[in-house]
Amino acid sequence: MPMDIDRESLIIAAQEASARAYAPYSRFHVGAALAFDDGTVITAANVENASYGLSLCAETVAVSQAMALGWRGQLVAVAVVGGTPDDGGVAIPGAAPVTPCGRCRQVLNELAALGGTDPVIHCVGAEEVLDLRLSDLLPRAFGPANLG
Repeated sequence: MPMDIDRESLIIAAQEASARAYAPYSRFHVGAALAFDDGTVITAANVENASYGLSLCAETVAVSQAMALGWRGQLVAVAVVGGTPDDGGVAIPGAAPVTPCGRCRQVLNELAALGGTDPVIHCVGAEEVLDLRLSDLLPRAFGPANLG
């Protein structure tokens, strides 16, 4: 991870992002923070929709934002925080650490594969943080190399 982005700072950035969640249906706020090798951090929150299948996870929103800004690879770390919001909308992590869903694992893999990285994913819970490599969460992933 870049010298100026430590694990705790990335987790705090994800937690702060969770306050921007639009989650009127589940009331489960999720924040994600993506760290790039130059120290850039991009954050996002989940966005629900009355048509539930159209809802977007925080990780997917963050990757979409990163791609829109021109990022292709260089992803070194991700923090994911989720839980019931406090009065300010910030997620209070539940007992179990929150891991990216299957779609988000695939979306993160696409971005990471473009730079040949295997980012660490900090999955935050109330009592522990799991630090897992993306390849552990999505073994034998399908990516850009499979199409060439």
